[in-house]
Order: sequence, then C-alpha cells, then structure tokens
Amino acid sequence: MELIDPDWDRRVADHWRRIDEYDEPAFRVALETLLDVLPDDAAVKAFERAAVHDSFGHAARAVPLYERALAMGLPGERRRRAVIQMASSIRNLGDPQRAVDLLSVELALPADHISGAVRATLALALTDVGRCREAVSIAVAGLAEYLPRYNRSMARYATALLTDAAP
Repeated sequence: MELIDPDWDRRVADHWRRIDEYDEPAFRVALETLLDVLPDDAAVKAFERAAVHDSFGHAARAVPLYERALAMGLPGERRRRAVIQMASSIRNLGDPQRAVDLLSVELALPADHISGAVRATLALALTDVGRCREAVSIAVAGLAEYLPRYNRSMARYATALLTDAAP
C-alpha cells in the first residue's frame, strides 16, 4: 500500500479545487509537478493522471489509467473515486452495462461520504440500459438520506418502485 504524505495530499486537493482557474495544459503541467515526487509505478500517480483526462473530456484516455491504478492497488478513498469515475467514463464511451456492473458492486460496500456519487452514477447507467424504475429507486433512496423530513416515506417509495407495490 502506498503511503501518501498528508501535506502532499492537501496540495493536490487544493490544486483540484482550483481547476477552473486553468486551461488544460496549465492544469496538467502543475499537477505533473506535484506528481513528480511519486515513483513512476505509483497507483496514485496513474489515478491522478486519469482524473485529469476525465476532467477535460478525454474518457478514452482515462479508463486505461483508472484500470491500471486499480490493478496496482490504489489505496483509500481514491480507490472508490476511481471506480466511480471510471464507470462514468465507461458509460460515456457507450458501455453502460459495464458501468452498472462496476457500480453495483461498489454500492454493496459499506456506505461512506461519497456513496451518493455511487448512487447517482449508477442511476444514470441504469437509465442507459433501460432500467429506469430501478434508476429512480436508487436515486430517491439516496436522496432520502439527505432530506430534513419524509426520509422514511421516500425510502418506502424507492422500494415500492422495485416491487410495483404502493407503500
């Protein structure tokens, strides 16, 4: 497992927060400067490069790098982000069923603060494969967790979409 210096991680996160201040080449150069401290075979390096491709609309270049990062044992939250982002790219490249497969596995894992992104991306992919009721169910169930009221009723409605039964 790769150990990431928290200060380096903070600098990378700060750089990503400012993405809209850069054009693609400038953002890439600045990120590469940060990545230079990592070994060439670092999974985090492959992930960050994939994310740059993705962020600037180059899904076909991003997917192999996500796959490489995951195969190399990408650690921590970046692993989950890689699955979400890769599945989104795969969906955009025309293979929504593969995205559904990847995200369905991810959804079954313990929930965390980015589970909403898993649900949202899965809902989009499910829509693309014609499973619209399931997509709405997943989206409504995810949204129910954040509502100040009606949580239980929305969760029941989400389940009912899958069974055609009224709550």
